[in-house]
Amino acid sequence: MTRNLQSFDVRWITCQVLALLLVMAGTSCSVRGADDLLTLATTTSTENSGLLAYLHPDFQRQTGIRVKVVAKGTGASLQLARDGNADVVLVHDREREDKFVADGHGVLRRDVMYNDFVILGPATDPARVQGTQDPVDAFRRIASARQPFVSRGDQSGTHLCEQRFWQRTGLTLQTERVTAFAEGEETTSEVVRPSGDWYWSIGQGMGKAIGVANEKRAYTLADRGTYYAYALAEPSRTDLQILCERHPSLHNPYGVFAVNPRRHPHVNFAGAKKYIEWITSPLVQKMIADYRLQGRVLFHPSAHQP
Repeated sequence: MTRNLQSFDVRWITCQVLALLLVMAGTSCSVRGADDLLTLATTTSTENSGLLAYLHPDFQRQTGIRVKVVAKGTGASLQLARDGNADVVLVHDREREDKFVADGHGVLRRDVMYNDFVILGPATDPARVQGTQDPVDAFRRIASARQPFVSRGDQSGTHLCEQRFWQRTGLTLQTERVTAFAEGEETTSEVVRPSGDWYWSIGQGMGKAIGVANEKRAYTLADRGTYYAYALAEPSRTDLQILCERHPSLHNPYGVFAVNPRRHPHVNFAGAKKYIEWITSPLVQKMIADYRLQGRVLFHPSAHQP
């Protein structure tokens, strides 16, 4: 009987040791997995245009780090980073980016690239936007004609640019509070918009906004990269036309920065630094310049070597 108890004790202790080793191994794998994974909070335009799918395999080959892309509007992406739910951020609203860094939430900001915004609409152009030089004039014409306009309505960089144009039209605008959700987090913000049932705020990304505008034969503001990705696809996903472009106020720069590890010690800061160095390197800047659809340039590199 004693021998059986001793045998049982040995087996029990052995099982406990093995269990402990498995837990330690699992913990080790978990930590290593975190180092091998980088969460990028970015705008829908970088994702919808196909640029990241084109670039990221090179980053994984060079570093062994896999990038998890969370594509939302700039506002939602910054909120993810502010809450420590991202490691690195790639967005396009310089004013909010600078404030984010100044407030201590982000570090190591660098310019990456730029493209521009365009005003899209049906070829019939009932608001007579074609030929306008200033997007503010184009917006006045759309409002005057009460033609359908699709807004992203998601506090993205594109949406904020659109709001600035409406504010400059001199039209009477209404202010409303909009609630958005990102990774389970709720954010509320004030937006300005024209009144009228011709203005549709959908709270969605750039690709969805183009799709709705195409279906409803409406106007919308889009970034050129996403528009080309949809218009030049085979088969084409939109027949909307560019009706207003090339104005200085339509310039659309993108920046990258890391989430501040002093605010969120758990972030993969080492991976974020590698990503920033990689995407601003001469090799990847050339890859960005070379990324084209049917010969059309989607983004222009703008990183300046330190």
